[in-house]
Amino acid sequence: MFFNAQRSGKLPKHNNVSWRGNSGLQDGKSDPSVLMKDLVGGYYDAGDAIKFNFPASFSMTMLSWSVIEYSAKYEAAGELNHVKEIIKWGTDYLLKTFNNTADTIDRIAAQVGIGDTSGGSSAPNDHYCWMRPEDIDYPRPVYECHSCSDLAAEMAAALASASIVFKDNKAYSQKLVHGARTLFKFARDQRGRYSAGGSDPALFYNSSSYWDEFVWGGAWLYYATGNSSYLQLATHPKLAKHAGAFWGGPDYGVLSWDNKLAGAQVLLSRLRLFLSPGYPYEEILSTFHNQTSIIMCSFLPVFTSFNRTKGGLIQLNHGRPQPLQYVVNAAFLAALYSDYLDAADTPGWYCGPNFYSTDVLREFAKTQIDYILGKNPRKMSYVVGFGNHYPKHVHHRGASIPKNKIKYNCKGGWKWRDTSKPNPNTLVGAMVAGPDKHDGFRDVRTNYNYTEPTLAGNAGLVAALVALSGDKATGIDKNTIFSAVPPMFPTPPPPPAPWKP
Repeated sequence: MFFNAQRSGKLPKHNNVSWRGNSGLQDGKSDPSVLMKDLVGGYYDAGDAIKFNFPASFSMTMLSWSVIEYSAKYEAAGELNHVKEIIKWGTDYLLKTFNNTADTIDRIAAQVGIGDTSGGSSAPNDHYCWMRPEDIDYPRPVYECHSCSDLAAEMAAALASASIVFKDNKAYSQKLVHGARTLFKFARDQRGRYSAGGSDPALFYNSSSYWDEFVWGGAWLYYATGNSSYLQLATHPKLAKHAGAFWGGPDYGVLSWDNKLAGAQVLLSRLRLFLSPGYPYEEILSTFHNQTSIIMCSFLPVFTSFNRTKGGLIQLNHGRPQPLQYVVNAAFLAALYSDYLDAADTPGWYCGPNFYSTDVLREFAKTQIDYILGKNPRKMSYVVGFGNHYPKHVHHRGASIPKNKIKYNCKGGWKWRDTSKPNPNTLVGAMVAGPDKHDGFRDVRTNYNYTEPTLAGNAGLVAALVALSGDKATGIDKNTIFSAVPPMFPTPPPPPAPWKP
């Protein structure tokens, strides 16, 4: 439901969020310098009305991955059509942000709206103002990038993974695959980080490198197309090396909107577990498989890679603010990997000399998600609308301003931002940024490090929840992800005719 509340553009009839309406209908048109004129649609990133392609694409990739693996569980929960609609709303928008019919492109509209308020500027923009998105009247500049390997490859991952979700809709699926190929080629040809120095995205979603997106995007394109050149790339030792697969570090094994290496390691271990393509891929695939085992070990309380709070929350970002987005991604990977091992009839995996059962991974995922849902020292559910004690002052413009036919201008909305009264509208389903390293939480609207929800955080949450839902026996959908992958080995010749003396 959180994604319904984040929709931009002309809303569908059954959006089911009473306090939201159409917004951003001039996006793209209002910026004369931009090639892409129609940028209506997509999702607002968090408590603001900025559309950032980078985290939005990652969110769609995560949702698609969860649907490909667990469509039966979504179906059982009655949410399969809903989640597919959410993904399509995202991919329809991503297709508008570049020339998706071309084979070669030279630009992407990477962001709509601007949030830089440094230097004391009081020019109205998406962070300076506090307005319902429906009431925005200030200009919404578009940020275009011409060398943006990380962004293009992440968008390619989003479209490629969605093409598998929509494989029964041939025309749309092919459109997605074509767009993904075009984006990936652009990512490889025009090297550069999309958030280069001084740009607006650098302040909010700064990408540290594009190598992890090359591995991740390459893996998804291989699954979407079955074209082995993508697999050759995704398993190239140099790419893995540049992506940091071999040098550990404090953030090793932490999947986030910035670094997808851990996701790619799990995704490619899947290939080895079930299809075992052998030479020339085996070397890196077995490496990724071993690294995945080590990452899974690092999540267990026995190992000290990550501290835990007194209440038991794993500190994947080492005590820095907004921890929950990393926790839900880890919970998803752990539950998913335990299902991979189950599907491969493997009872567990080794951490050094010790063997651990797959149940330990599920237990890790479950305890972390339980913490988020209210089993924590504050007895606070960090998912809005769930349980009877959840944040009431979510940092979110639309939720904090009443829908009362009064249009509050840029600064007129500040009183709604600063009031200590609870939000008039409930942002159902939103997972807030989370507690601090002492399990503390301040339900204060202006403190976004506690109370702001994001697309990427919620995508991980939905993925983790669906992986843990239902009974373990349902497991993953082993084959759908391989639909486009050709047989690994040539079919054996027919047996000879029976011998007649």
